[in-house]
Amino acid sequence: MNLLHKQVIRSSILGTLVLFCLLFIPAGTLNYWQGWLYFAVFMIASSIYSIYLAKNDPELLRRRTEAGISYEKEPAQKVIIFLLSATSMILMILAPLDVRWGWSYVPWYIVLLGDILVLISFYIFYLVAKVNTYAAANIRVEKGQKVITTGLYGYVRHPMYFGALFLLFGTPIALGSWWTLLLMPIFISLLIVRILNEEKLLAQNLPGYSAYQKKVTTRLIPFVW
Repeated sequence: MNLLHKQVIRSSILGTLVLFCLLFIPAGTLNYWQGWLYFAVFMIASSIYSIYLAKNDPELLRRRTEAGISYEKEPAQKVIIFLLSATSMILMILAPLDVRWGWSYVPWYIVLLGDILVLISFYIFYLVAKVNTYAAANIRVEKGQKVITTGLYGYVRHPMYFGALFLLFGTPIALGSWWTLLLMPIFISLLIVRILNEEKLLAQNLPGYSAYQKKVTTRLIPFVW
């Protein structure tokens, strides 16, 4: 077991504990089936994704673990990552509070739909990983990096963010909360600003990206933007 694998395992254990606390402490009970189902779906999907990267593309796994404010070079991106993290934390706390206090009711089949959306997001992450070893968690251009035009990149310029939308919209309803969907405009606004800033950097520093922008006109959502 190398250093990267040990780091990923430590991060996974810490992430598991944090997610568990965020879900069940606000819920005030372990009798929260929506939380247990989401917890299982998310942890299994993320574990399979990490194992795939560890086996097939360790360099991409390393790039994906280098996430957070400290890894961003642009001051604006540091602010965006902070706001995204804070909003995510609020979502994960408010959703179980919503269920605990009965602010809204989400039918079981809608909850299941939310978990399916979460699974779809990880499948999209997998499709991205198959074709782009430079899909880092932070915005940067590396030596030898090339413009990717195959796979989902032939349809949308930012398929990783596209996949994240399924996770963002799936999580609130998977956790049994309608009210936390009100946070979605914040998430989307932050993603838009991040994408625009990222594309500016890529156009300036990644050869061929400007031509790619002309060829693939969809940034995030087909026929929308």
